[in-house]
Amino acid sequence: MRLEGVKYLFITFLLLSNVMASKIVSLFGLIVPAAIIAYPVTFLFTDVVAEVEGKESARKLVMTGFYLSLVMAVLLFAARLLPPAPFWPFQEAWDRILGATPRIVAASMLAYLVSQNHDVWSFHWWKGKTGGRHLWLRNNLSTAVSQLLDSTLFITIAFWGSYPAGDIGKMILGQYAVKLVIALLDTPFCYMLVGYYGREARNDSQ
Repeated sequence: MRLEGVKYLFITFLLLSNVMASKIVSLFGLIVPAAIIAYPVTFLFTDVVAEVEGKESARKLVMTGFYLSLVMAVLLFAARLLPPAPFWPFQEAWDRILGATPRIVAASMLAYLVSQNHDVWSFHWWKGKTGGRHLWLRNNLSTAVSQLLDSTLFITIAFWGSYPAGDIGKMILGQYAVKLVIALLDTPFCYMLVGYYGREARNDSQ
C-alpha cells in the first residue's frame, strides 16, 4: 500500500480530534474546540489520497474513518457505563470530557460525512476543470467549501436552540476562519506528499 502512512495519519488525526473536541480553547480571540489543530488536517490527507490513488480510494478512506469513529463512540459510551472503582474519584470528570451527548455525536458524524465526501467530489471536479493542473487550486478550493459545510452543519445541529442565533453564527465564522488558515498553510505539504508518493507510484509501475 503506497499511501499506508498517509491513511494511518488520517485515522489518527480523525479519532484524536473526536477526543480533543471536548476542550474549548481561546485562539487569537476566537472560541474554538482544541480539535481545530487536528481535524482540518484530515482534508489534506484525503486530497493526497484522491490525487495519487483516485476518487474511490479516497471515498473508502472517508467511510473507514466514519465506521471507526462510530466504534470509538460506542466503546467510550460503554466505558462510561462501567462502574468506577470505589477509590477512583474521576467519574464525573470522565463523563464531562468523554461523555458526549447523542446530539453532539450525531452532529459530528453528519458533518463529517457531508464535508469529507464533498471534499473528495469537489477535488476531482476541480481536477477535471483544470485538466489535472494547479494542485494548489483544487486542494484549497475543495477544502475551503468543505470546511464551511463542516463548521456550519456541526455547530448548527449541535447547538441550535442552546445559544442565540447570533452566537451560533459567530462560532461558525470563528471556526471556519481558523480552519481556512490551516488549509492554506498545508498546501506545501500537499505538494510534498503528492510528489513523494507520485514518484513511488511511477517507480512501482516500471
